[in-house]
Amino acid sequence: MPWPIVLTVKEKACMAYRSFKILVSSAGRRVGLIECFRRAARALDIDIQILACDLDPDLSAACAVADRAFAVPAYNHPGFTGRLAEIARAHDVRLLVPTIDPELVPLAAAAGDFAGFDCRVHVSTPPVIDVVRDKLETMRVLDAAGVPVPRTGMLEEVRGELSRWNWPLFLKPNAGSASRSISMVRSMADLPERTAEPMILQQYLDGPEHTVNAFVDDGGTLQSVISHRRLRIRAGEVEKGVTERNPVHRAMAEGILRALPDLRGAFCFQVMDDRLTGPRVIEINARFGGGYPLVDHAGATFAQWLLEEVAGLPRTVHDDWREGVLMLRYDAAVFRG
Repeated sequence: MPWPIVLTVKEKACMAYRSFKILVSSAGRRVGLIECFRRAARALDIDIQILACDLDPDLSAACAVADRAFAVPAYNHPGFTGRLAEIARAHDVRLLVPTIDPELVPLAAAAGDFAGFDCRVHVSTPPVIDVVRDKLETMRVLDAAGVPVPRTGMLEEVRGELSRWNWPLFLKPNAGSASRSISMVRSMADLPERTAEPMILQQYLDGPEHTVNAFVDDGGTLQSVISHRRLRIRAGEVEKGVTERNPVHRAMAEGILRALPDLRGAFCFQVMDDRLTGPRVIEINARFGGGYPLVDHAGATFAQWLLEEVAGLPRTVHDDWREGVLMLRYDAAVFRG
């Protein structure tokens, strides 16, 4: 009688996920993120296919480089999560990766439905997403946890009390993203009488800006924290940046996790190192940040660690990334026809 074949954990996982698929939603220009996942799969010897979706996949560079692409409705359409679930179920998707803030709310609410057919949505619980999508509530929650934040208030609530604020101030949407509709206001005369959406006013901070990327494993442990200084920004994303190791930023990440203990996976937060008051957290993005390719290149391979969790592989999480790694982004093109 032949001896039974004993497989290692990695061999079992590779067999189980031989047709392992990832779906990147709102893929847009996230070619760098797709490349990070492909590089992670090669390192783990996992055969993956990357699917991507967008409102108009024919005009998305990330959809063009994906293995397959699909059209989906906007995040605020009632059929948004249903269409994603239809794609994920039909194509045996094991991991769905959101890329923009507005889609986190519907996907957090629907994550249990995806889990029902063994698809993990890379999103935290609805209570966490409700906080991070509300900038004023984010400031309140972090302040209560001892994380330094700028003074912040709803425009309509503090409009009559602004004589007690120091000018200039920042005006921004309470649920905004990608630096949309942000402006500096220097006096009462600069404030709009009416706004199309709820707006907040925030203490002006002057100094270097950092993005701090962090990874929390599926057990809730903060495993890695990596900062990069934003040397130049375009459309809300870092265009030129360099990694820096800063223990203060690490302490901030620990404070954020204390405030939001159900935060999971990759997330990032913005820090302004104000010259007078010191560093302050100004917002949290509970997803892969736009500058994640710099993080990955520096050795903090969040994409690989996420794949290890989904595939059941041995964990290789660490905090031993390289400081001083410089990213200089440039425009490239994808051609069709």
